[in-house]
Amino acid sequence: MSDPRTEIVGAGYDSMIDTWEDWVARIEDDPRAEWRDELLSRLPAAARVVELGCGGGTLETKLLAERFRLTGVDLSVEQLKRAQTRVPEAEFVHADFTSVDFEPGSVDAVAAFYSFNHVPRDLLPELFERIRSWLVPGGLFLTALGARDSPDWVGEWLGATMFFSGWDPDNNRRLLRDAGFRLLRDEVITFQEPEGPAEFHWVLAQK
Repeated sequence: MSDPRTEIVGAGYDSMIDTWEDWVARIEDDPRAEWRDELLSRLPAAARVVELGCGGGTLETKLLAERFRLTGVDLSVEQLKRAQTRVPEAEFVHADFTSVDFEPGSVDAVAAFYSFNHVPRDLLPELFERIRSWLVPGGLFLTALGARDSPDWVGEWLGATMFFSGWDPDNNRRLLRDAGFRLLRDEVITFQEPEGPAEFHWVLAQK
């Protein structure tokens, strides 16, 4: 069952799918490629990977599906329709990833590119623990988290009603370690979104 706050996110991305893709294309200096490539370099052939908040089939989704057994999860019906067309070799699940589940020890890596800033921050401790349970020993978790203390916020973004939430980096690190993760790399990175500078806390963690 979806949290009402995350349902806002699914509906928002349904309604602004084209606006969002145009907006993303105008971002400068996005660090996601570097972090994506770091994850790719660490995974064995035929690894099973889960992407949380996969969206409409980004380059990350395509590359993961080309090299590994990928399952993408998203709450937006319209985004998933596009992803299924663009990346037919992947498996896609329509679900709220704050409540979706996978078999313990069945996944080599979990990746999430800019989707965790839409997760209610009170749900993060349990979600981090569940993600760790899905991973094989030594499995990897790559994500971009919020980088400031941001209580739940609902408002207009890119012409749709949207939800955001997050913690500062120190709390992010604490929650990940409390869930049993070892942080291999974590950096707060600033880059240029169309409206101005944006800051995210990128983390590569290991079970």
